[in-house]
Amino acid sequence: MADEGALVDWSAFSRARAELGANFVRILGYFTEDGVKSLSQIEEAMRAGNAAALVLPAHTLKGESRQFGAEPLADCAETIEMIGRACVETHDTPDQALEHVVRLRPLFEKTLAALEREANPLVNRQPAGFGRRAVFGQR
Repeated sequence: MADEGALVDWSAFSRARAELGANFVRILGYFTEDGVKSLSQIEEAMRAGNAAALVLPAHTLKGESRQFGAEPLADCAETIEMIGRACVETHDTPDQALEHVVRLRPLFEKTLAALEREANPLVNRQPAGFGRRAVFGQR
């Protein structure tokens, strides 16, 4: 699985943080809540072999993940979404999504931990020092 530095595009994360301002922490909380719901719905749809039920929660998780720069998570959700859509079109079961669904929860949990750690105002940041930029999201 990807290391923490590869889990999040920290530039996109910083942009989202700046754009959302005071609402950032609240929106990150919604991402957490929605993500947990989406994961449960995706897993249940997979257990039921219901391709149509994969599409919306995977689509939601994809979009919200991209908002925070969580590209590997968004890519995995997008793959599940696309497999679900293709299976709806062909009236097939989403068996080929299984490996992606299995990867999704651990990837979500690891990504969420990285996002929350970076969003925590009490986290020690690497000092910038004279003539150096501060480094965020990298330990």
